[in-house]
Amino acid sequence: MILNLDPDFQIHSTSNALSFDVFTFNGGEPHIKIKGALSASSVVKITQRIRSFNDLGVLLTAIDALKRTGVEKIELFLPYFPAARQDRIMQAGEALTVKVYADLINALQLQKIQVFDPHSDVVPALLNNCEVLSNHLFIQQVVKQIQEEVILVSPDGGALKKVYPLAQFLGGLEVVECSKKRNPKTGQLSDFQVYADDLKNKNCLIVDDICDGGRTFIGLAKALRKKNANQLYLAVSHGIFSRGFEELAQYFEHIFTTDAFGDLEEMDGMTQILLKDLLVGNAD
Repeated sequence: MILNLDPDFQIHSTSNALSFDVFTFNGGEPHIKIKGALSASSVVKITQRIRSFNDLGVLLTAIDALKRTGVEKIELFLPYFPAARQDRIMQAGEALTVKVYADLINALQLQKIQVFDPHSDVVPALLNNCEVLSNHLFIQQVVKQIQEEVILVSPDGGALKKVYPLAQFLGGLEVVECSKKRNPKTGQLSDFQVYADDLKNKNCLIVDDICDGGRTFIGLAKALRKKNANQLYLAVSHGIFSRGFEELAQYFEHIFTTDAFGDLEEMDGMTQILLKDLLVGNAD
């Protein structure tokens, strides 16, 4: 059985999808009622995009409702794991927010939790029964759509762990390493470095997991231009784009993302690739 808590995001076949009603009490608390006959032998696969604590609340109440009907085997697909960037303490007094979410989800005692391209190794380390779905098929599709030879650009050291296996998956594409500095108190970015003497007019595809405001990629684009890069492309698994596309579009020939975080309107210079078209079979 399938329970798609976000009606706009469906990764599984809907032929055996459960119907449900969700509403919010006047005090702000989410509530759910799941319809249909269920039993202890049922296996329910849940999908949910968590973009707020209310989305998490819907998930928690849904799983409680399933268990109260006798369901024992529940699996969860989270395309975007919330608070994954807050995976270490930078200053005294901060919360380790990623662990707060992980602890709540672990308390549900689920049989399997799938996460698409998490920000770091911290997420699968904190989650019980976690299975990571890589960005390989996504970037493979991006390269096909670009229809030009590209080199892969890793924006920082944290991304290198994923970029090199990705390059091998794609047949041994060239990789260029980059770095930046971030002020832990202000979040200000500076000192973008590209570790290549001359990119010799090659097309560059920057690959990363999250684009929020886009300041990292704008700074990196400027640094790549100084090293004689040709066309610049950006591919991010989770497109938040809190500052929009206007400024990013000044630096990138095309931007690619998925619907892991949310749905975007079609526009020139941006393509959203649906996970259901990439992960058929892998999310089952």
